[in-house]
Amino acid sequence: MSGAIIENMSSKKLVFLGFFILGFQILSIMVGALIAPSHTSAIRYLATKCINRSRVRGWLMPWGSNRCQQVNSFNEPLAKTLDANDIVFAVHIPLPNNQMSPWFQYMLAVLQFDIAFKMINQIDDVIITMDAGLAYRDDVISEWTTTHQSVEQRPLRCTFSVPKTYENEGRYYHCDPIPIMELGSVAHKYFLINLRLPVNDTVNVGIGEIKDIHLVGIHQNGGFTKVWISMKMVFTPWIFVASVWYWHRIGLMARPPVLLEKVILALGVSMTFLNVPLEWLSLGCEWTWMLLFEDAQQGVFYVTLFCFWIIFCGEHLMDQSHRNRLSAYWWQVGLVMFGSSLLLVLDLSERGVHLNNPFYSVWASEIGTNISITFILVAGISVGLYFLSLCGMVRCVFRNIGAKIQQFPAIPEARRLHYKGIIFRFKFLMLVTLACAAMTVIFFILNQVSDGHWHWGDYTLQVQSAFLTGVYGMWNLYVFTIIFLYAPSHKHRRNKSGDIHQTDFLEKPESQETQLTCGEQGPTETYRITGKVAEE
Repeated sequence: MSGAIIENMSSKKLVFLGFFILGFQILSIMVGALIAPSHTSAIRYLATKCINRSRVRGWLMPWGSNRCQQVNSFNEPLAKTLDANDIVFAVHIPLPNNQMSPWFQYMLAVLQFDIAFKMINQIDDVIITMDAGLAYRDDVISEWTTTHQSVEQRPLRCTFSVPKTYENEGRYYHCDPIPIMELGSVAHKYFLINLRLPVNDTVNVGIGEIKDIHLVGIHQNGGFTKVWISMKMVFTPWIFVASVWYWHRIGLMARPPVLLEKVILALGVSMTFLNVPLEWLSLGCEWTWMLLFEDAQQGVFYVTLFCFWIIFCGEHLMDQSHRNRLSAYWWQVGLVMFGSSLLLVLDLSERGVHLNNPFYSVWASEIGTNISITFILVAGISVGLYFLSLCGMVRCVFRNIGAKIQQFPAIPEARRLHYKGIIFRFKFLMLVTLACAAMTVIFFILNQVSDGHWHWGDYTLQVQSAFLTGVYGMWNLYVFTIIFLYAPSHKHRRNKSGDIHQTDFLEKPESQETQLTCGEQGPTETYRITGKVAEE
């Protein structure tokens, strides 16, 4: 890409750009650490044991003026006269005197069972069947509106940490949490979940003596949503304008755009697509597909980013017979597309079904679990092969650079300065890329090992929020840097035929491009003239 800004920008301006990007990166992190609250909130609810002797479907409220008839413990005399099918576990979301809000964006529900150990009723890994229903309303006097009802099965995995003896009867098993529901929109103020555990000769046999059921409701904090939307509203016009400006400069060139220029534009478009703040519009609409759409946004961006990396390195090599063609990278791009397609199918099979049934889980059955794990493993292998190929290409490029540096004494001074500038800028860009990847890994590790926030004097630093806003800002700044540095430089002139030429450093004919070669014969100089490559 002869005549790009990265080739003509002075080192002083390049360093200034680096500090400018670093400043905005720190600002993105501080916004999440100091301004935004924690990313999510988890609220624990104790399910109320309501009595429904008639076993007629209806919505049972755990509290309030219309609360159901209930028992506090299964050891009560009244509870001993009841059948297991007479009990409905009811949970009202949120707690009394609170309301849900569209700012919460989504809601997840996870069940935790309290199961007492009994020698005559021991449990192992079994399947528990639940008849679950979800309803909503927007005021405290309206009737409940049914949204979804479904009979679901989940694996119940419990362990007992002490010996199974009569002396330890009454102790609780340690049971793994069970995901039960995922809503892609919180468009109503109040939600009601009724949960039945039907029992017969073949259903819910061997699930032990259940004492209580806890439900953990997880949703995104409204304060974090406001910060997230604000960042998107800042980055969306920034990247969009940068992409339009970049393509305008490409359009001023007499020649058609080359492959690298096209993929840089695609990178800007995918980043703009990821930035579009649809969360703002979803506040007034019940868009249950928002989680699926957000996954699609991220998938499009990462696929484009991976393709850019492989093409960026490949276009700096001249040992390929078909440069400037996407077909030259067919197997690397194919691996990315294949792996992303598997993850897309897996996502559609989970969150796609949630549009009609929020209680569904692809992990509920053994077959679904095996297929999902297979898809993830195959996708992981594809990504691993892609990165091995990328590392090989990066190694080849740096071997080129080392060989070219060794030839510097034999190269004319003007051309030597030109090569030094290209090498310095290429290394700068690779360091920026490595810094982005390293920061992502570091933030991820901090997010896993920390408790979500740190205290620094009188300030509370939200680590999880800083991780999300920092990585999001980092990728926007990275894409902006690529677009800006690889835009055609204004340091050019036009000849009578309208061609744009570079005026500094190059001693060759002005319409030619200098590239580096990675071959067994050592680096050579090659030229691309009107899309054709000829070797000097």
